[in-house]
Amino acid sequence: MFDEEEAGPRPKRLILPAFDSWGVAELNLYIEELQTEIGRAETEIGRKQGHRSKADAFFKLG
Repeated sequence: MFDEEEAGPRPKRLILPAFDSWGVAELNLYIEELQTEIGRAETEIGRKQGHRSKADAFFKLG
């Protein structure tokens, strides 16, 4: 059975910027962008967990 955890190392997704030259407005915008991306990831997690729950119920594993 394929396990996502065993797929191997994944490339780094986030390039950490240097904040030295950023102003407060830029930092706030960056935070908003990250929060949007977190929401997108959480939505995907919920979708995948929903699929898993349905599969577990179908096969009566849960």
